[in-house]
Amino acid sequence: MNITVKLFATFRTGRFSIESRAYPEGTSVADVVRELNLPEKELGIMMVNSRHVKLDHQLAEGDTLALFPLLGGG
Repeated sequence: MNITVKLFATFRTGRFSIESRAYPEGTSVADVVRELNLPEKELGIMMVNSRHVKLDHQLAEGDTLALFPLLGGG
């Protein structure tokens, strides 16, 4: 299935901003995070089709997954 993956802020470093990627049926957000070597402890917001999701969310054909790192500041 084809999923659009969007990375934000520091997650883009050495990777990409937006990319269409193929994954097998039953792929979860956690599977994508692991495949991209993103540290789970640095995950801030995870969204599928503009809705907040958790790591165990199962992706479907045509979904858009957006991954944001934890952000700090003052």
